[in-house]
Amino acid sequence: MKIAFVGKGGSGKTTLSSLFVRHLTAAETPVIAVDADINQHLAAALGLDDEEAAALPPMGAQLPLIKDYLRGTNPRIPSAETMIKTTPPGEGSRLLGVREENPVYAACARSVELDGAAARLMVTGPFTESDLGVACYHSKVAAVELCLNHLVDARDEYVVVDMTAGSDSFASGMFTRFDLTFLVAEPTRKGVSVYRQYKNYAQDFGIALAVVGNKVQGEDDIAFLRDEVGDDLLVTFAHSDWVRAMEKGRPHPFDRLEPANATALRTMAAAADASYEQRDWERYTRQMVHFHRKNAASWGNAKTGADLADQIDPAFVLGEGLVPGDGIRQGAGVSAAPCAPLPA
Repeated sequence: MKIAFVGKGGSGKTTLSSLFVRHLTAAETPVIAVDADINQHLAAALGLDDEEAAALPPMGAQLPLIKDYLRGTNPRIPSAETMIKTTPPGEGSRLLGVREENPVYAACARSVELDGAAARLMVTGPFTESDLGVACYHSKVAAVELCLNHLVDARDEYVVVDMTAGSDSFASGMFTRFDLTFLVAEPTRKGVSVYRQYKNYAQDFGIALAVVGNKVQGEDDIAFLRDEVGDDLLVTFAHSDWVRAMEKGRPHPFDRLEPANATALRTMAAAADASYEQRDWERYTRQMVHFHRKNAASWGNAKTGADLADQIDPAFVLGEGLVPGDGIRQGAGVSAAPCAPLPA
């Protein structure tokens, strides 16, 4: 399953995404955790020190390798240079799995031990001084979007992405790549403002959204959130001494997390499991194609000097039955009819 965490800057989305990753790994669930935020804090939230976090390989720096591997022998993609962040897979493309070993993970992922279990961690890399005035951060998350477009995952394995704060998550089609999006909101007017933006932007794309209230201090806070977001409120988190100890670099064993917060994590995991029942691979593929056409027309064609719509395999549908690794063979994972694009 693919899960996103979004929210206003400072809402605690990185902290809660790290707790969710810990909860999954404690149950021996395979997890890939991805830090796609402009402020790279997920590694620290998972217990890495500054030196360990700085040593993580940025995905953006490996974009040529990622493109070349995923392209495989796809005849619609003559070179990796013509691939952009939205390029969809097709016949001959290589796919990624959560549990497998491949050159992309070897270059970009590192294993992080969490109370005797482990998760794979991948990071986009920070926005550096050399980027100022000449680069857009969204170019750095291109590697994440490209990987998600080529990822085949199952119910009992997770990809958890800590997204960039606020409505910046909508700067690409990546917001449609998830089975469930957890929106972390504080019980304040500013805290729920991002919820309204996200709800408005996402409604035309069938995005499954669940609000996680954070920094809740009492029933009045819960009532405020319920008045503002209604039935979208799934769970709430109160102050956590366990989190405070982690932030001080003095972590306790995860099984000492407060019972109420541990229960909230179980509720989130149950909601994620239920969301998988709604997965529609054909719709997922249509959305992928829709955003690729938009990006190709708005800037991709001009940048590459090619008509990137030609990269779309009209009969291809991404699906769980496809095997990661080797290039997709003709007839595997395809439908009899082409996938119609979503409305612009």
